[in-house]
Amino acid sequence: MSPEVSDAFKGLDSKKWSLFKTKRVKAEDVIEGYGPHIVYLPQEVVPSQIKLTPYQQTCVRIMGKKAEKELDKYPELEEYLLKARMRLRPEEYLAYVLMTDLIAKVAFIGIALFSFLFLSQFLGFLGYMIGIFMLLFAFLMKKILLHMPKSKAKARGRNIDKKLASAMSFVASLASADVNVDVIFKELAKQPIYGEIQKEAEWITRDTELLGIDILTAIKEGSKRSPSMKWQEFLQGVVTTSTSGGQLKPYFIVKLEEYEKANQLENRQKMETLGMMAESFVTVVVAFPLFLIVIMAIMAITNGQGASSIPMLYAVDGLMIPGSQAMFIFIIYSMVKET
Repeated sequence: MSPEVSDAFKGLDSKKWSLFKTKRVKAEDVIEGYGPHIVYLPQEVVPSQIKLTPYQQTCVRIMGKKAEKELDKYPELEEYLLKARMRLRPEEYLAYVLMTDLIAKVAFIGIALFSFLFLSQFLGFLGYMIGIFMLLFAFLMKKILLHMPKSKAKARGRNIDKKLASAMSFVASLASADVNVDVIFKELAKQPIYGEIQKEAEWITRDTELLGIDILTAIKEGSKRSPSMKWQEFLQGVVTTSTSGGQLKPYFIVKLEEYEKANQLENRQKMETLGMMAESFVTVVVAFPLFLIVIMAIMAITNGQGASSIPMLYAVDGLMIPGSQAMFIFIIYSMVKET
């Protein structure tokens, strides 16, 4: 490696973070013959260093030791960070979670106390509701942040599944031209139209061309770190077909037909679900609140307790109706976005 390239590694703090802590692997997952070794980069290529934001650096300095002690409580955190392609080590992300959770608890509990003591005097029931929601956010913040890598990994998996049929058409067309499997993944890595599949193919190409791993081992490792079960199944099928002496061209064509039929069936089911959601929206969000308001108003008039029912009417008008509308809009938008 040239001196210019090797100078790029000077910023790495090797004393605090050992290179052996970068990725924890089990003994059975270690690839024979691929321990620490020199990697020769192409000419004029400088390795990039993952840089933390100033806030993340502050979190690591303050909560780094506490995060290392608590890391054993979250054994799946590193796996989900890898599948979500979040470029943070588990120690760094856990330090970020602990620091953010502490700040959120102080802020939300302070807002809750302000709502109970002052806002409730002006807004009444609504002020108490704001305080209760702030307390819920305060105690749920840590769980939300810890769940974020898993949520992002699932979102990547859905993106892969959505693009799988079109990507398989590209793969099958290259296989029909007798293109080698390593070249197929290399070309797939150049197609941003396939979303997260392109990034998965980039990772496989990186392993083969930069790290010198053979294509079947790279595909096998790629299947382990993918968040999509369908993509995992496809990659494992490539390895099995190749090692058993089968032909990849028929395998790619069969998988293309399978994913196209699965897409058609899934789209049909989503359309039926959308129709059911539209009917539920009219019933739950439009008709039911109107009947409830009319019934409450009539009961208040007949019982002579109109003033006492006003807070409940505010709750229905100000919380129930907007909340149910927002929930239905979010669900329908998510379903349409994935179609």
